[in-house]
Amino acid sequence: MVSVIACNFIPSSRLFSSNFNTYLNKNKTTMVMTVQSSTDEKVGEEKIKRLLGRKIAFTTPSDYATRLIHLIEQEGAEPLWCPTVVVEFTDHTKQQVFKSIWEENNVGTETLFDQYSAIAFTSRAGITAFAQALEGRGNPLNEKGDTFVVGALGRDAQLVRDLKFCVENPRVKTLVPTIATPKGLVDELGDGHRRKILCPVPLVLGLDEPSVVPDFLMALQAKGWDAVRLNAYVTRWAGSDCAQMLLGMSQIDAIVFTSTAEIQGLLKSLCSFGVDWNMFKGRHPMVVAAHGPVTASGAQRLGVQIDVVSKQFHSFAGVIDALALSWSSVNKKL
Repeated sequence: MVSVIACNFIPSSRLFSSNFNTYLNKNKTTMVMTVQSSTDEKVGEEKIKRLLGRKIAFTTPSDYATRLIHLIEQEGAEPLWCPTVVVEFTDHTKQQVFKSIWEENNVGTETLFDQYSAIAFTSRAGITAFAQALEGRGNPLNEKGDTFVVGALGRDAQLVRDLKFCVENPRVKTLVPTIATPKGLVDELGDGHRRKILCPVPLVLGLDEPSVVPDFLMALQAKGWDAVRLNAYVTRWAGSDCAQMLLGMSQIDAIVFTSTAEIQGLLKSLCSFGVDWNMFKGRHPMVVAAHGPVTASGAQRLGVQIDVVSKQFHSFAGVIDALALSWSSVNKKL
């Protein structure tokens, strides 16, 4: 079980991006720290570093942190990783995913997958949960039958293509919407004609569930799909002191949010220190950026004003581009 604590920045620590996942696996505790990482590859060395000297905070859980660290450093900025939510695969969620695919009886293990016509992934964690349940087992989908649609958002589709049953079964059609949002996925799926679609989503603990998942399921139902919710993993609050590191920073030029739950987690932690959002932002004249319109909308509902919203949100590169453009525009005016 992974937990998150707050700690002061240790100047002698250097966390290499290429070894980031190894670091997390070796440590039972995920440390909230100012992340200074480097890579052996000199990616973008000749490229103009558009965010040189900036300090950019972000609140993503660990499964997305590596990608943002790389993009931020590539532009010459310093990443300040402060996760406010934690993503976990518990014994309970693992069992739920397994039971959605397989049935164990006296004969052996039989597949339950053929009752569905599609599966809709809205996160990397959902895909990972399925990969774990399929590990070491055969193809859960019979090769004969109608097209089976596997939907995913943006770059997460790369993980879908690695799922064994997606590669080996001619029935499978991978669907990646042009607009990388749950609504975009619903629109691309089209009319469900009362077919069943499995939706691996998070079980939210310690926070109010953002409207994203309920809205997604209702939109599928409205399109004629029989949407089956599957709590495939846990998203939980990182704890009351998860924002402590940010409160101690002397410089934060921007903060990037990639989900509504992250924002709620930060606000809840700030409240435990007697600080509200306006007080926190007043300490730092920072740019507040949202990865896509769904996160921006959730922020507005929580009273957090967003300055920059990425237009290209199939990848985190979009929000980095939006930040660079924002500062570039300000410099031109000056």
